[in-house]
Amino acid sequence: MRLTLEHLTKKWGSVVGAEDINLQVEDGEFVAFLGPSGCGKTTTLLMIAGIYKPTAGIIKFDDRTMNKVPPKDRNVGMVFQSYALYPHMTVYENLTFPMKLQKVPQTEMKKRAQHIADLMGIGHLMDRKPGQLSGGQQQRVALGRALVKQPNLLLFDEPLSNLDARLRLTMRAEIKRLQLELGITSVYVTHDQVEAMTMADRIAVMKDGHLQTFAPPNALYDQPATLFIAGFIGNPPMNFLDVEVSQEGGRYIARSKGFELAIPPERGRPAAGRGAVIMGIRPEDIALGAEGIPGEVYVIEPLGRDDLIDVVVGDRHLRVLAEPELGLKLGDAVHLQPNADKVQFFDPKTENSLLWT
Repeated sequence: MRLTLEHLTKKWGSVVGAEDINLQVEDGEFVAFLGPSGCGKTTTLLMIAGIYKPTAGIIKFDDRTMNKVPPKDRNVGMVFQSYALYPHMTVYENLTFPMKLQKVPQTEMKKRAQHIADLMGIGHLMDRKPGQLSGGQQQRVALGRALVKQPNLLLFDEPLSNLDARLRLTMRAEIKRLQLELGITSVYVTHDQVEAMTMADRIAVMKDGHLQTFAPPNALYDQPATLFIAGFIGNPPMNFLDVEVSQEGGRYIARSKGFELAIPPERGRPAAGRGAVIMGIRPEDIALGAEGIPGEVYVIEPLGRDDLIDVVVGDRHLRVLAEPELGLKLGDAVHLQPNADKVQFFDPKTENSLLWT
């Protein structure tokens, strides 16, 4: 099923929950709504589900306008952060509850519930109640309850937030596998960029109730359309510094206090002659070498496979990923070699990219 949002808006008086959201989720696509708390992603999800009534705009399932269709008639499966299981019911009763509302025959109900439970790896837990289950098992029951309805659309509202890091990793893979196998159009709300980047076919990045961009994960990472996206996507986050880019002969040079870098023409040309611009470079795109931009080690954060090094360059701090084997210590002099093919430039007033917009 294809989901279309046209100028979708939700306001409470002067408070904007979401405003002028326009996007289309293709049949069978897995889309993530990503952004910080309060950005409007859950508000948009609840409008799709029918729980919130839009202030303006249109919601379409395929070519059918759904604005006035009650939630129970939208054939949507929802998975919540809190699991929302009935504590007095067994796993089997929780799974079959949606089918009872649909008046599914008893034989079909039992068959469908067992099939979904086996698919979720909880087929042996049918007689237990939620209080007897682990967090991961409860989340599988919640997901199974959404799937057993055979929905046209699956909606996830931060479903993994209550799980520990290792279990989140497992459940991410399970949800993605199930979605691919079943081919159900899915919308997944999260503030965790790792979840969005690893699970979604495309990501809708939201800020302050507005859609910033809607693009595949690689495009968000390599071609960020705004300063916010560049800083929000990627871990460790992108470094930013104020520079001026000038053309000198056939070369383009980005300069700030204590920092000078030759830039390829295709990246330097859009930023040259504009005065102060914001340059972004990711920590993994800066190498340490015998030559380059001089700096001093300020802080070292061991991450296991890499060390995250905070280097003072002039009056700025730049984060760099380095091999632990280098044995760096606080106060050591180092030289940075940024990959000029990876730098980004942004307009300091509009915060839009100078390279991709």
